[in-house]
Amino acid sequence: MEVRDPIFGAIPVSRAEEPLIDHPALIRLRSIKQMGFSEWSFPGAAHSRLLHSVGVMHLAGQAFDHAFREHPLPEPRRAELRQCVRLAALLHDLGHAPFSHCTEFAMPSLRALGLDVLPPEVLKARGDRRASHEDYTIGLLTQSSLTPLISRGFGFTAAHVAALISRELPAPDDFFVIDGLDHRRVLSQIISSELDVDRMDYLVRDSYFSGAKYGQIDVPWLLNNLSVYVENDNVSLALDRRALYAFDDFLVARYHMFVMVYFHHKSIVFEEMLRRYFNGPGNTYSLPADMDEYVQIDDVHLVAHLRQAADPWAQAVSQRRPYERLVELHGTEEEVDLTWAEASLREAGIDTIAASSVGKLSRYAAVGQKRESAPPIFVLNRTPGPHPAAMPITQATEVFERYKRERRIARLYVAPEALERAKQLLNDKRRWSGPLFA
Repeated sequence: MEVRDPIFGAIPVSRAEEPLIDHPALIRLRSIKQMGFSEWSFPGAAHSRLLHSVGVMHLAGQAFDHAFREHPLPEPRRAELRQCVRLAALLHDLGHAPFSHCTEFAMPSLRALGLDVLPPEVLKARGDRRASHEDYTIGLLTQSSLTPLISRGFGFTAAHVAALISRELPAPDDFFVIDGLDHRRVLSQIISSELDVDRMDYLVRDSYFSGAKYGQIDVPWLLNNLSVYVENDNVSLALDRRALYAFDDFLVARYHMFVMVYFHHKSIVFEEMLRRYFNGPGNTYSLPADMDEYVQIDDVHLVAHLRQAADPWAQAVSQRRPYERLVELHGTEEEVDLTWAEASLREAGIDTIAASSVGKLSRYAAVGQKRESAPPIFVLNRTPGPHPAAMPITQATEVFERYKRERRIARLYVAPEALERAKQLLNDKRRWSGPLFA
């Protein structure tokens, strides 16, 4: 079987993989838009989560082949690890809610999902917090009809696939250990890291369908220069130094896609209006915790509900009647402070939606002195020079330091009929020199 893809051409799918793509959990992804409300700003961006997932699977196989071309792995273990990482790539987005990230705030608590595979310490730490789409992914993998389907068709279980998607899960056994080396880290990094195939696919794909050019990156060069590095019996993802500039471009392209496309002001306001409906007294919609019920929920289901709901926020979203953008500022947290403006508008009786979007280059990029912990990716130096043979990628490029500051976008929205009054009010109360609005 082949999937005809406008980005990567004909993508081969094995006979063992076909039943997964035809499973209801994957079929559901055909009806969930990859870019959520972005289609309402970029009409071409109507592609699905399924198409993205197949593309990530394709790139995961290529990434494995390039990374392990010089790393000895005995058969059939090599084929099993390659297949496992392909399935993790294919299934990594199973849990996305309608309109992708836009409705995650409507998910129930993690504890409500009843995920038996989670360690007790995870449930203790965040069991009462809102679940994420990753949590639903783990649930669909390990507690649905997908679970036995994977066990019957492959030389590993759904728990092994889930272990590559979530670092919170313990490895079920020593499946990833070969000749004393643990390969779980590198396989997980292929799926989720600062150099993962998920981002490689969605940047190029979202750029193509949206018409924005910010996400065009050199995927073949990045893949061709992947390798592995062994440290303390753990195998990590590595990149040849000659592809370091392509890596820098990869990070900056993602940063620009968020600031210019994913954080588009119309997408953001529709998300905030939908949030008002979900959090308001007129809400009659909820995302189910049961996995079998969740498989029935997609964009069509939510849109149909919004069209029938009497709540004015639901009607405004379904009829595409957004609040108007009044003001937008870009910069640091201090530079985009609009609390004075929001307070002034509300004091005058003008209903206001305030939204703040934060773009940062990387989980490695320093914010003050704090960095998120993430397994290291290494840069390999294969040519003579002053650099060590291997070094963490955070030490090999200056891009993290250059983009260490978060980029915030602060916006205020008001109802269309209140726009001119709101402009005049803020002009009268403006804290800077000159009028805010001409």
